[in-house]
Amino acid sequence: MYIIEKLIQLNIAVIDADKAKEFYVDYLGCKVSDDKNFGSKRWITLTLPGNNIKIILSTVDEGYMKPGTLKLYLSSPDVEISLKELQKKGIKPVNEGNDWGSWGDPNKKGEKWFELTDPDGNHLLIVPLE
Repeated sequence: MYIIEKLIQLNIAVIDADKAKEFYVDYLGCKVSDDKNFGSKRWITLTLPGNNIKIILSTVDEGYMKPGTLKLYLSSPDVEISLKELQKKGIKPVNEGNDWGSWGDPNKKGEKWFELTDPDGNHLLIVPLE
């Protein structure tokens, strides 16, 4: 038996729920499964294509979560095509390279990866599928 088995939900603190929702849905392809208001606060539940992990975009002040402090690693079946699609939509990477997975092994060929930021400054690394 494992104490924990898998990640099921990840909360991301955001300032502007509509901007964050547009970024994650329109640019990255997440699906909205719920969108709730709590007075002036929002809680938007997204699902990633290809699995059941939930991403919560939240303007609810939980005290310890701050917008722009998260770094996520997300995989893509084709990083090169994903980068081109995002660039067509006006998203520019803040960093990119061709050395993913080659660290520590000089004989291993690296793969394409890139990094971008969401509207709140959270960093997202798009890497090859493992």
